[in-house]
Amino acid sequence: MKLNMGCGHNKQQGYVNVDLSAACKPDVVWDLEQFPWPWHDNSAEVVRFVHSLEHIGENSKTFLRIIQELYRICKNGAHIEIRVPHPRHNDFLNDPTHVRTITPDMFTLFDRQLNDHFKKAGWSNTTLAHYLDVDFVLESHQAILCEPYSTQLRDGTITQGDVEAMARELNNIASEYHINLRVRKV
Repeated sequence: MKLNMGCGHNKQQGYVNVDLSAACKPDVVWDLEQFPWPWHDNSAEVVRFVHSLEHIGENSKTFLRIIQELYRICKNGAHIEIRVPHPRHNDFLNDPTHVRTITPDMFTLFDRQLNDHFKKAGWSNTTLAHYLDVDFVLESHQAILCEPYSTQLRDGTITQGDVEAMARELNNIASEYHINLRVRKV
């Protein structure tokens, strides 16, 4: 099964399109902050959150429960595609319905092998994979650059290091993150 979570009016063919609002005519009307979700354990092979994950889980306990439900319904090896606005872009800052910042680094806290490393090294990183009994691998991530930075990077006028430094300090360098996770189950 493939799920398109928080689809809004952007339904995808071949997916079960899920949204809280019946007005957008999803395949399934469901509040993703209500648990348990209506899907069986290990039933999803692909899950998409395209500009939707930042709208749910304002309360940390609720967000962590969303992560647990996502893990529960996914098969081993399931692919999770997440697209969210960059937290330092006006598209994120100006929308009052954005309740949670989503970054690629956040997902390292849900990786059991990395959590083992954090513990062994004595680091203070929160080992959420251990606490929640989940295991997600951050396979890839990309910050989508705004212009003129995209062109300047491509042309070699600025470096990747320049972009990373600017994105930490300035707004509107990157517009969104594309994040890909893989579910790891024993």
